Amino acid sequence: MKAVVLAGGYATRLWPITKHRPKMFLPVGDETVIDVIFEDLEKDDRISEVFVSTNERFEESFEEYLSDSPFEKPTVSVEETVEEDEKFGVVGALEQLIDRENVEEDLIVIAGDNLLSFDVSEFVDFFEAKQTPCIAAYDVGSKERAKSYGLVELDGDRVVDFQEKPDDPKSTLVSIACYAFPAETLPKFDEYLQDGNNPDEPGWFIQWLQQRGDVHAFTFDGAWFDIGTPESYLDAVSWYLGGENFVHETATVSDSELGENVYVMENSAVEGSTLEKTVVFSNTTIRNADIRNTIVDEETHVENLDLSNALIGAHSHLE
Repeated sequence: MKAVVLAGGYATRLWPITKHRPKMFLPVGDETVIDVIFEDLEKDDRISEVFVSTNERFEESFEEYLSDSPFEKPTVSVEETVEEDEKFGVVGALEQLIDRENVEEDLIVIAGDNLLSFDVSEFVDFFEAKQTPCIAAYDVGSKERAKSYGLVELDGDRVVDFQEKPDDPKSTLVSIACYAFPAETLPKFDEYLQDGNNPDEPGWFIQWLQQRGDVHAFTFDGAWFDIGTPESYLDAVSWYLGGENFVHETATVSDSELGENVYVMENSAVEGSTLEKTVVFSNTTIRNADIRNTIVDEETHVENLDLSNALIGAHSHLE
């Protein structure tokens, strides 16, 4: 089978942190978000090739990233768009990729900004057992949060109803942008689009499939993060750190108080400051500051400031 990692978004809600880098390259621990997915796909022998579906703006970034990585399966497949308002939508981009790359095998599709607590091979096992279109589903625990996703209703593990971003969700079990499609269903992407259906949200396509045949859902416990906002990224880092802190061996922290979930990257210096639930990128200096719930990009200088819930772009100088 083949796999697609969706990496075509511009992540405008994370600007300026993601203005010049794909959000999939945001670090979580010693790895990036997308590394976790690549590792799972790399070690699964059933998957012969991985297409990284991205846009023209980030094409070079992914080419360089993969050329320096240990991964052998991924190749870059480019959507011909450079701005958010030019995007084909996820379903449209997948249909184009299937045609462009001549995909005729079973297909696994995963959003590259998903941080998953399960191994993708478990999902592939489930898909092979069912031999139907499959989704991964997770209980987000909040009906308010469920409004932002595709709501899933199950009979056992069979999907009996699917509603994309309902105003009044009846449950909290949602689809998490991890899909599997048997080879014989791939032509249905074109059929769906030719009928004038929504080309953007994959949930509408899943709903359309579910009304025409069996769709099954792989459910899991643990954690899942959809990294599309500063809050979700900080939550993902906090989950990884588990209340602890990470200070790179080349970074220095002096006369400072670090609360929980502080992540300081290489060659950065924190002096006389208080930090809480904050990510500090490389080559950054923070001096005599109180910073909370904030992302500080690389090569930045912050001095004598109190900041919370902030996004500070690279090469900034704030006093």
